[in-house]
Amino acid sequence: MSHVMNTYARLPVAFERGEGAWLWDTQGRRYLDALAGIAVCGVGHSHPRLTAALREQAGRLVHTSNLYGITLQEQLADRLAAISGMEGVFFCNSGCEANEAAIKLARYYGHQKGIEAPAIVVMEKAFHGRTIATLSATGSRKVQAGFEPLVAGFVRVPFDDLDAVKRVAENNRGVVAVMVELIQGEGGINICHADYLNGLREICDAHGWLLVLDEVQSGMGRTGTWFAFQHSRVNPDIMTLAKGLGNGVPIGACLARGPAAKLFKPGSHGSTFGGNPFACAAALATLAIIEEEGLMKNAAEMGDFLRAGFQTRLAGNAGVKEVRGQGLMIGIELAHACNDLVQQALDAGLLINVTVDTVVRLLPPLNFTREQCEMLVDTLAPLILDFLSRQTAPHFAAQSA
Repeated sequence: MSHVMNTYARLPVAFERGEGAWLWDTQGRRYLDALAGIAVCGVGHSHPRLTAALREQAGRLVHTSNLYGITLQEQLADRLAAISGMEGVFFCNSGCEANEAAIKLARYYGHQKGIEAPAIVVMEKAFHGRTIATLSATGSRKVQAGFEPLVAGFVRVPFDDLDAVKRVAENNRGVVAVMVELIQGEGGINICHADYLNGLREICDAHGWLLVLDEVQSGMGRTGTWFAFQHSRVNPDIMTLAKGLGNGVPIGACLARGPAAKLFKPGSHGSTFGGNPFACAAALATLAIIEEEGLMKNAAEMGDFLRAGFQTRLAGNAGVKEVRGQGLMIGIELAHACNDLVQQALDAGLLINVTVDTVVRLLPPLNFTREQCEMLVDTLAPLILDFLSRQTAPHFAAQSA
């Protein structure tokens, strides 16, 4: 009997080692990892440069606390500011903690402006975390159910709908920020249209709101640029990171610029473990690998190759609604709930994920090769087609009868 709380419907497999995009289970069987620990292991498993950096730092110093200066934390903050254009960085341990910091910043900003009950515009189908505040900001009743009462102070609108945000601006004087994922990962790899971010920036500027971008899943090179917002010319006021930042070593960050960067003072916020030497060494090594090995360019190219491959192999099947994504953040939306595909792929030696029941989500490491892309398409496309044939067969039979 396991004493681990039953919070996950775990697959019947455990892994004991990895290399690049490959994992080996406790029985010695090899699997192609097209999930990368849910967009975490961007440079793959057991990258030799990262392994060396972790070994070296573990032998020097792991933790001291934020009561003292941390040189590696300062170096990482400087590096993140340089590649993002942001000015200040708060370090924590996860995406939900980074989003909590962003929510606190936005509320603090509102109170500084004399707004007694500041509110934040959030999106339907969004996912910002599982703490009470981030759960309240999340747009999924499925994950919220049973944890009421939720935190007040969020105004929800449809994703990718500027008119809805404009209507809020006209009718709600307590709003202080808009919080959004440019690509909704847990929501089904939903991508906003090209002018959406520009429009949000204009609305925020016109009303004195902060623009908060949750780049926890889309950041760290996954879409072909360091951050998804860099596909545009718009800059956020606050941005959150985690997942791929430490390649598996827990670390999150809340970045800010302009007025938001100067709001927190000693005692405003904190973290015992956030930005400790070990986590910062992991992040610095990860950033260096992504840049020096050209992994953002590779993510863009392999993402295009994968989407084209799946579009070709799945073309003409009415059960396939859309193949979409940016870089190595890919969703294949089907017309049927397809959670069974996860086990079927596992049986075929492939790790994938299904989100919102109908979207096959692919988040391979950024150093995925062309050969691995071909293996992924060659393995998964037949599984999808076979699955769809079994879903539609009874329907066709009923029609013929």
